Amino acid sequence: MFRWGIIFLIIALIAAALGFSSLAGTAAWAAKMVFVVGIILFLVSLFAGRRRP
Repeated sequence: MFRWGIIFLIIALIAAALGFSSLAGTAAWAAKMVFVVGIILFLVSLFAGRRRP
């Protein structure tokens, strides 16, 4: 999941350096959403895994 976030972040940085501001903004937004979803899923799995049988 975080690999996709890093890929979108790299795309955003390259697009910003080349002057494609719309593409850079979209890729940065996608990277942020992937990171947020990844952190939420990590926290859910962390707390769900702590239950004792």
